[in-house]
Amino acid sequence: MVKIRLARAGRKKHPVFRMVVIDSKKPREGKAIEYLGTYDPILKTGNINVEKAKEWLQKGAQPTERALKILKTFGLEN
Repeated sequence: MVKIRLARAGRKKHPVFRMVVIDSKKPREGKAIEYLGTYDPILKTGNINVEKAKEWLQKGAQPTERALKILKTFGLEN
């Protein structure tokens, strides 16, 4: 199953997350199918490509709870 989830990046005590489309059996920082953007939870900023996320959702990708919440803050309508 293909999932939209977050992969941790950044430095110690200042995480930055990449939103990725990846097979659910791969590890968290494994090779992704596609990168959708980044999100900084401390500054509450980021650049997520919502159009690409919509395409993957239409193809059947399942977002995690946190990824869906972040996508909604960046303008994804259900």
